[in-house]
Amino acid sequence: MTSTAEDEVVELVGDLIRIDTTNTGDPATVVGEREAAEYVAAKLTEVGYEIEMVESGAPRRDNVFARLPGADPSRGALLVHGHLDVVPADAAEWSVHPFSGTIRDGYLWGRGAVDMKDMVGMTLAVARMFKREGVVPPRDIVFAFLADEEAGGKFGSQWLADHRPDLFAGCTEAVGEVGGFSLTLTDTSGDPARLYLIETAEKGMAWMRLRARGRAGHGSFLHTDNAVTTLAEAVARLGNHRFPVVLTDPVRAFLATVSEVTGMEFPEDDLDGALAKLGPLSRIIGATVRDTANPTMLNAGYKANVIPSSAEAVVDCRVVPGREEAFLREVDELLGPEVTREWVTRLPALETTFDGDLVAAMAAALTEEDPGARAVPYMLSGGTDAKAFEAKLGMRCFGFAPLRLPPDLDFASLFHGVDERVPVDSLLFGTRVLDRFLRTC
Repeated sequence: MTSTAEDEVVELVGDLIRIDTTNTGDPATVVGEREAAEYVAAKLTEVGYEIEMVESGAPRRDNVFARLPGADPSRGALLVHGHLDVVPADAAEWSVHPFSGTIRDGYLWGRGAVDMKDMVGMTLAVARMFKREGVVPPRDIVFAFLADEEAGGKFGSQWLADHRPDLFAGCTEAVGEVGGFSLTLTDTSGDPARLYLIETAEKGMAWMRLRARGRAGHGSFLHTDNAVTTLAEAVARLGNHRFPVVLTDPVRAFLATVSEVTGMEFPEDDLDGALAKLGPLSRIIGATVRDTANPTMLNAGYKANVIPSSAEAVVDCRVVPGREEAFLREVDELLGPEVTREWVTRLPALETTFDGDLVAAMAAALTEEDPGARAVPYMLSGGTDAKAFEAKLGMRCFGFAPLRLPPDLDFASLFHGVDERVPVDSLLFGTRVLDRFLRTC
């Protein structure tokens, strides 16, 4: 017989998907975070939680907090966090409407299905069950449902860490996205082997605005001081550049485990080729062995026959822990003296070790539901709200949103992708794992 958490998790995630919480990055056009926060607050209040709903630095940027007392209040509390916002989705590109929460072919479809309303729904389902059943976890658990993660947390985790640290009182460790999902490989005997990737590190986030200036003029004249040309050449140099391979401890540990299980080798002189054997996940893992700088926005000019006096670009840079100074020197060399840069968003890398009681509890919860599971650390190429909790509040942070995935699912492509979806069976599995984990954390 399924638990009450399993009974309702699919409905909860579907309801959350149907609340359009698109975060455009422009506070004037962000929608739905308050409605989602009100939904979560109502579900928690319904089973007896005392909640606090907090607006984080701008109108309608709402966050929900609830604390479940544990058996040993002297232990550091555990923060379980998830974000309510999602990136934009163009309905014309999707097989189903991105905010429909449709169930089809064994999947729950919609924007946020894996990033990260699946984890929000699983957390909400388990929190509700614990309150209904009077479960007392080993330590205090703080449940946090947050705004603005998809734009760096300025009106979410960063603001809360700066202005409301009391909401996280006693929290020494945290779990959130992106980790706990399975990667199926073939072991040395030819049998399937499931590794569950636990995030122990994140690259730093450095969104930069580049600007070139030149002499304005008529588009029909000869012109050697064109800001658009100067910027375009610099952006192309940066976007095409391959930064050096840097293997951090989490990446080395991940590759060592894969080698042990499968017999694959990962020589540094052909690391890209070796990583390609991991299939679609190689895009995530490959991005953790070096810095990246991807141009994402360009803006210049106002008329076809006018050469503008300035041109701008935005570049999404992700930096390996410990590499920031070297990375910036390399960037400046590539840009040259005619292009300036300024920060749009700058958030640090984070890294912790893969050990301790919390890691053991994650691994045990996974193996109890999947006896073939093997937990392994990895680094996330992106960034999460954990950056605020580690850098500003000193928590030890992990990515653990457990999902047992079909071996042939291109999971990496679903993050911010078209036709984002999560297997229904994976939600049920993850809910069971999260239940076991939070009872023993």
